Amino acid sequence: MATSPLQTPISTRRAAILQRTGEALEARLEAERERIGLWLPVALGAGIAAWFALPAHAHWIGLLLALAAGLLFGLLVGWHSRLGRSLFVGSGAAAAGILLIWTRALWVAAPVLAAPVTTSFSAIVERVEPLPARGQVRILALPQRRSDLPPRVRLTLRAGQAAGLAEGETIGVRTRLMPPPTASLPGGYDFAQRAWFDGIGAVGTILGEVSRVPGKEAAAPPLRTRLSAHIQGEVEGSAGGIAAALVTGDRGAISEADEEAMRRSGLAHLLSISGLHVTAVVGFAMLLAMRLLALNRRLALAGLVLPLAAAAGALAGGGYTWLAGAEVPTLRSFIAALLVLVAFLMGREALTLRLVAAGALIVLIWRPEALVGPSFQLSFAAVTAIIALHEGPPMQRFLARRDEPWLFRLGRGIAGLLITGLVVEVALAPIALFHFHKAGLYGALANVVAIPLTTFVIMPAEALALLFDSVGLGAPFWWVAEQALRALIALAHGVANAPGAVATMPNFPPWGFAFAVFGGLWILLWRTRWRYAGAVPLAIGMAALLAAPRPDLLVTGDGRHIAAALPDGGYALLRDRAGDYVRDTVAEAAGVDAPLLALAELGHVECNRDFCRWAQGEGSARRIILASHGRDRIEGADMAAACAAADVVISDRWLPHECVGRWITIDRDSLAETGGLAIYLGEAPEAVAALRAGDAHPWRLPQQLSGNDEAVPKAALAR
Repeated sequence: MATSPLQTPISTRRAAILQRTGEALEARLEAERERIGLWLPVALGAGIAAWFALPAHAHWIGLLLALAAGLLFGLLVGWHSRLGRSLFVGSGAAAAGILLIWTRALWVAAPVLAAPVTTSFSAIVERVEPLPARGQVRILALPQRRSDLPPRVRLTLRAGQAAGLAEGETIGVRTRLMPPPTASLPGGYDFAQRAWFDGIGAVGTILGEVSRVPGKEAAAPPLRTRLSAHIQGEVEGSAGGIAAALVTGDRGAISEADEEAMRRSGLAHLLSISGLHVTAVVGFAMLLAMRLLALNRRLALAGLVLPLAAAAGALAGGGYTWLAGAEVPTLRSFIAALLVLVAFLMGREALTLRLVAAGALIVLIWRPEALVGPSFQLSFAAVTAIIALHEGPPMQRFLARRDEPWLFRLGRGIAGLLITGLVVEVALAPIALFHFHKAGLYGALANVVAIPLTTFVIMPAEALALLFDSVGLGAPFWWVAEQALRALIALAHGVANAPGAVATMPNFPPWGFAFAVFGGLWILLWRTRWRYAGAVPLAIGMAALLAAPRPDLLVTGDGRHIAAALPDGGYALLRDRAGDYVRDTVAEAAGVDAPLLALAELGHVECNRDFCRWAQGEGSARRIILASHGRDRIEGADMAAACAAADVVISDRWLPHECVGRWITIDRDSLAETGGLAIYLGEAPEAVAALRAGDAHPWRLPQQLSGNDEAVPKAALAR
């Protein structure tokens, strides 16, 4: 059939537009050829993130097929072009990310307890984690000869119950076990996901005393535990807890108030052993080794001082990483330090974004689940922002050495540190708001003081104190470290309590967070002018956060705790005796930084022994809420009228079928399917659930074990 004269020019124009677009992209990629490789870990991470974000097998398989199409399209565009190779490698890396995390999730699969149970059993202690600030000890235990229990459980007990408890010891316990808890509210911390990858099938509390093998001497605690106890014995209180955290990573002796102050002031990164700490250890060891080895003329003339000093630094960093428990941030920092040392030895520039990309790639291949944790995101975002800033010509010109008075040089250095801190705060703010619903605003100023204090005073004083403790002369250095630590804590409280120190927001929509992250990476990883196009998705993501409404009602997953929004922006709890954990969880989900009031004490709320009733909202969005808080059973006929007059009915118990609210009825059955709820009451009411329908991730549909209330014989407990 002949082609219409009108169709030929249109198709020709379209082909010309596509050709020009392809040529423009090819030119851009050619100009950024040294930066294209930085997107390899981003593509791998995108596949991992997509697997976590999409709920079902069909979605994962569909995305794999779409990425396969991307592979083929890249080949069709042409392997000889950078655009074709980028499409091919990027699609392949994203597909590899999906398969990697999917395989990892199946590889670590272990049975999970199906329902709460009280039972007795014997177990081998795998790990002991003291929490002196709470008066508790947390242990990982391996139940023995109990096929109805998971192979690994996490137990909490009072410090007095665990005197002398050591790893590898066999104990007998009676515990109340429950499945690893999911997020109690939408956007909250999902421990069930982390427990799955850690192989923990149940959590619980030990009831009564711990049975020990009679006459058997307890094994010596591991070095990390002994060192933490020694440090906490030399420095009391939270100062000792921070001192131990800087050396061993053990944060159990830091009080909740001081830890919260560190978070609010933007100094919490000092408590997690990561780049700052590993760099200080490696750098100090390398400097000391170079000074000592340079005294040997033969080594100096042979050019072996630098390689041997680098080896000493690597050994010191490896020992520090092992001592600190080899957590993901520490391992990531150690890997980066090794890459820096290799670059030094090769005569290459050490601190580059290629180093960061290589470290991210190694961590993601080794532990792909780390991607969705705040630790991975915060640490890599901070390092990427710092290096990208200092690679830029404006910052290099500002910090370039020049002939000027020392006072000017000092001021320029402080200004550079402040600018770096501000850039890091901006880069970390979306991540902090997504995970914690709050972000410190004065962190850059606090870190100008805290980082030098920690790097040049606290850590060297601790190192010298531990060294001189071997001959009983460490007391003066411990005094210096304690005074500096108390100054650090005072700084944290001063900044945390300053007006406007913390910005709080409700739940960050996941799609908005994805836009913000992509826009930020686009700005940081490219070098030419098209990097500024990343401001568009970044602005869209932040606009989604700022436009997110605060929920009118929050209902925890067990239905016991209900928070209602107040006209002044605060929130009130139905049960005023809720603990600190519940209050913190609700405040984070609501995006508030003020104390939660008691709902029953408010004038517009009517309460009796069984229910509270109040009006929520104004005008056409006004809704009547009926919430139960009693324990007595009420007949359905007696509840029917009250339920029918309410728009929303909430109960932590099973409601009779006669109780039906005008819009939604929430009880134990519905909460088992939805988990916690964030309810938005308006012209079109909406309820957002913590659990997604059809979620097929393995920690949502695990291989479950049924409980067994039968007690283990006393003879078995004694073995």
